[in-house]
Amino acid sequence: MPAHRYAMNAGAPRETPAVRTAVVSDDIADLACIYQPDVNLCLIRREPEPAIERFVGELLKRGEAIESSQALSFEHFDFSSLLPEYRALEGHDPWWRDVARLTVAFCDLFETGSVGLRLRTLNQAMCPRFHVDFVPCRLVCTYGGLGTEWLADDEVDRSKLGLAGSKGLADEDSGLILGRVRAMPAHAVALMKGATWAGRDYPGVVHRSPRPTSEQPRRLLLTLDLVL
Repeated sequence: MPAHRYAMNAGAPRETPAVRTAVVSDDIADLACIYQPDVNLCLIRREPEPAIERFVGELLKRGEAIESSQALSFEHFDFSSLLPEYRALEGHDPWWRDVARLTVAFCDLFETGSVGLRLRTLNQAMCPRFHVDFVPCRLVCTYGGLGTEWLADDEVDRSKLGLAGSKGLADEDSGLILGRVRAMPAHAVALMKGATWAGRDYPGVVHRSPRPTSEQPRRLLLTLDLVL
């Protein structure tokens, strides 16, 4: 399926266009679109492997807290060592191999050998308000549970970001949201430009953590960051 774009800037291309674009695709190769000046989000939809889906489902069902964060060199790191306490669960092998593939793709894309890898389970919205990450670029994959929520660039009033901009009002009441709130599907891979893309004040992706529901009370989140 061809890549789809939201919030297309109709004007002539500029170094930082007035409106940024989200590329939504089924092709992992489209992650490379993140280098296009008018793109601040690449979202790649993926069908979950049944074995990975079963592994993550059982992991989340156990209700145990997971918090793992480390800087690593992908060429020397043993990805099978991730979440060793769940190694006996069916699907652990295909899951860590998927994490390895995403890490290698991220490092290849940014021509780096090191990455900051974080895995955690969440049973509440870690960042409940819409915001922009203070990083150059972040990879996000929700392996199970509700995915990260985001706003298309022409459907957000950035002047309402933060407590000062919102005047203390909730995002739904402040005027920040000008369109619909979109959600990344489980197992999808997203590259999100942040505020320090290219080392300057860049208008990165406006996003937030989802609120858990009774049907999906927990999520397993993977994030990858550049190690600067």
